[in-house]
Amino acid sequence: MPAAPSLLSRAARGLLEHSWPLMRAGLFEFDAETAHHLTIRGLKVAGSSGFLRLLPETIEAAPVKLWGLTFPNRVGLAAGLDKTGEAIDGFGAMGFGFVEIGTLTPRPQPGNDKPRLFRIVNREAIVNRMGFNNPGMTEGMANVARRTWKGIVGVNIGKNFDTPNERAVDDYLTCLREAWPLADYVTVNLSSPNTKGLRDLQQEESCRALIRALHAEQRALAQTHGRHVPVLIKIAPDLEDTHIDGLARLFAEEKLEGVIATNTTLSRRHVEDERYGDERGGLSGAPLTQRATEVIARFCRVLDGAMPLIGVGGIMNGADAVEKLRAGAALVQIYSGLVYRGPALVRECAESCAAALT
Repeated sequence: MPAAPSLLSRAARGLLEHSWPLMRAGLFEFDAETAHHLTIRGLKVAGSSGFLRLLPETIEAAPVKLWGLTFPNRVGLAAGLDKTGEAIDGFGAMGFGFVEIGTLTPRPQPGNDKPRLFRIVNREAIVNRMGFNNPGMTEGMANVARRTWKGIVGVNIGKNFDTPNERAVDDYLTCLREAWPLADYVTVNLSSPNTKGLRDLQQEESCRALIRALHAEQRALAQTHGRHVPVLIKIAPDLEDTHIDGLARLFAEEKLEGVIATNTTLSRRHVEDERYGDERGGLSGAPLTQRATEVIARFCRVLDGAMPLIGVGGIMNGADAVEKLRAGAALVQIYSGLVYRGPALVRECAESCAAALT
């Protein structure tokens, strides 16, 4: 049983959580991407500071064991916020049960042209068309190696923008090999709408071939390194029901270890008349809440317990997190909700999930 947080630790966490409205007001004076970089830089600095060492490393709430890993609570950071792995210590100090970094690609790439990140504040939403901007696997994994936070770290991997789909498997295998020594799990991103043709890899024939190649490489790497690393696939919210059913059956047949549902959406429902609502890219935040939950529920019905699912998409409060669990998710992840609500959302979701499970 972990030691109870000290009075000093509770005070430090309270200061972090309650100061967010002021910090948010300052950050929202900048454009969205500048604010993002300032946040990551600040968390990177804070990660090595004495202040964050005052915080309890995790929030213990309804721990669960999946894939041989013990998650101290059900709430994780979704990929996309810490693309480089630079701020793992800072995000870990917020109390997450796990942190997922990336998406990382084999080679560094700058991503799409700017501007490419937009807030729709009235709807608590974000549109991004970042395009897998990242420093590449080697630098990303070097950042993972430097972390001091001891929690669970997932690594989200993708293909480079100029790698044709018929050779995409080579990029994923390259990333898997580099991630293997340090990652607690690996997520294969087939669902970003911001890399041309990427979502085509969610077609059943392509997906089956990719899973089989990944499984063969997993077996070889496990033999070499003496450890197993689970591989999950992240899917889009914009799939037709028949496509969801087909993928769920395929995943079960191929004994995939887990699914993350969902990525951002191309739909503009609820933001059609908002500023930036017509910007190209993936929409996340509150407008995605319902659709993501529907996709989770359908996947889980067809999977029928064949593998765990991580639910993500529009979790803006504790009740949203609980709905994802009720739809069948074993864990949840947050992204846009953290931008709008700040660190207090982590505790709210973790405690709400724990209460719902008792």
